[in-house]
Amino acid sequence: MDMKTEPNYPVRTTARSFEILEFLRENHGAGVTEAATALDMSKGVVHNHLNTLEASEYIVKEDDEYRLSLRFLELGEYQRNQSRLYTIGREHVEELAAETGELVNLATEEHGRCVYLHLSRGEQAVEVDIHAGCRPPLHTTALGKAILAHLPEERTKEIIDARGMRQSTKQSIGDIDELFSELGEVRDRGVAFDREERLPGLRCVAAPIKKNNGKVAGAISVSGPMTRLQGETFKQTLPDLVRSTANVIELNIEYSD
Repeated sequence: MDMKTEPNYPVRTTARSFEILEFLRENHGAGVTEAATALDMSKGVVHNHLNTLEASEYIVKEDDEYRLSLRFLELGEYQRNQSRLYTIGREHVEELAAETGELVNLATEEHGRCVYLHLSRGEQAVEVDIHAGCRPPLHTTALGKAILAHLPEERTKEIIDARGMRQSTKQSIGDIDELFSELGEVRDRGVAFDREERLPGLRCVAAPIKKNNGKVAGAISVSGPMTRLQGETFKQTLPDLVRSTANVIELNIEYSD
């Protein structure tokens, strides 16, 4: 499906409701005046949107502040459980986390972003700002690069045109030619590397998970501190493990009931 950043006939009231929801998420809740000032809307308009969202149970009012409700958890869990990549892959994610002792991640691409479906932490896993539903830029993660490497070139260009190439760290790729060169190496190796490109001090190895028709369904990765992910571990041991796990998930997606 083509990614469109702007609809042909946008419904402004709907867009405003989502702007308010995003503001509440980013600020962990807010009052009417705070939201109206930040979003350059009148207090009356914001109040009407908030009342409608509260009546629909998408937000909760506590004293004079509004926050997102757990209705979003219901929706997110429902949709995640519709994904065979998640329902089949989560067990293998947990097994790989137990085997490596590190953080293992399962992700897919949606609307030009890397969307985390499931994470499992091994005994040594680092605590980082990643959670199910997290949507970082594709080009800054090993997961994202593993996926981009197996998308049609025009689709990758479309994503970069729409999302840009903001650099999360000084190690992030910021040039599209450099990105395409690395994606070629990913296809040759069968794995992608993140060398502190999303978070300083964090490295990652990812392998794509492909369908029988050759299209990419997502990717699986192992993440850990650069002090542990180096040398043979980073270059050979973990790549072999993520490739093997990705292959098992591919087979189970294709042939299991």
